[in-house]
Amino acid sequence: MLSAIISFFIPGVGQIYNGQTKRGGIILGAYVVFWIVVFVTMLLFIGFLLMFLSPLFHIGAAADAYLQAGKINDGEITV
Repeated sequence: MLSAIISFFIPGVGQIYNGQTKRGGIILGAYVVFWIVVFVTMLLFIGFLLMFLSPLFHIGAAADAYLQAGKINDGEITV
């Protein structure tokens, strides 16, 4: 549960907390690139619209961290 909360606030960090550093780095990197694109396209007004997609990153990363933590705890995957 803690990994989901962490990942909700900073996408990807919950996965890193779970020990899945590569997966977390990819999610965190995608989140950073997303915000760079938002700020660069802000002048075209598209960035303003893209900004509203940000909650999808937070919710998706939190859900993934929660599911992955469950699999780790059940022994389905090893880290």
